[in-house]
Amino acid sequence: MKTRDKHSMEEKLSMEGNHSKEDKHSMEEGHSMEKRHSKEERHSKKKDAAQTLPYERFLRFGAESLTEAELLAIIIRTGTKEKPALQLAREVLELARYPKEGLLGLYDVTVEELKKISGIGEVKAVKLKCLTELSMRMSMARAKEGINFQRSGQVAAYFMEQLRHRNTECVYLVCLDSKGRMLCEKKLSEGSVRMSLISPREIFLAALENKAVNIILVHNHPSGDPTPSRSDLELTENVRELGQKMDVNLLDHIVIGDNRYISFKEAVWLQDN
Repeated sequence: MKTRDKHSMEEKLSMEGNHSKEDKHSMEEGHSMEKRHSKEERHSKKKDAAQTLPYERFLRFGAESLTEAELLAIIIRTGTKEKPALQLAREVLELARYPKEGLLGLYDVTVEELKKISGIGEVKAVKLKCLTELSMRMSMARAKEGINFQRSGQVAAYFMEQLRHRNTECVYLVCLDSKGRMLCEKKLSEGSVRMSLISPREIFLAALENKAVNIILVHNHPSGDPTPSRSDLELTENVRELGQKMDVNLLDHIVIGDNRYISFKEAVWLQDN
């Protein structure tokens, strides 16, 4: 009898031990699965975050898939603890003044204005201004390729990006040889000096100095409206008449506005030379 009770007790203890091992193994498997799922979730979140970062989006999908803010964020490169680069880029774009918005308005924003944004220091501000200058020069270089100075639209396209953003009036003289090739482009004035204050004498001194046979005048209207003023019309006529006497023909006078232009030649405001 005692022997039977002893065996029964041993079997019971053995069964309890087996259950205990199974429970422990089950708990270990559960912890292992939780760790695996947690690791997979972290990896998935990192992957999703990487795909949303501008730099990684550029590598995966190309520059054309990025917004203006994302493109600027790549240039800015680093943000602060409070603001990532993308947030800084959005604040930079918000500085643009109507009617020039987004990247277009960045041309008129000064270095000092950029530095007022928390996270934008002098280095970042200078880099952003260099970006706008490079953009303008690239547009000019593209427009200059194969330009025909007999075509007002092509001349206007060449000067458009250079002058359309100016807040002050700027006057250029284009000197051409007998075959219509550009000898030089000379800035006659910039700033407070208006077109009406430019003298024909100053224009022809520059033309003769560069041995020009034909000339073109180009200036901008900061208002964005290229409609010639009365003084524009009067000066153009005076230059045309003096040019005929000096055998230096005024081929055109082009007024640049905001992505618009008016050509005296196209408008038939210049008589045949």
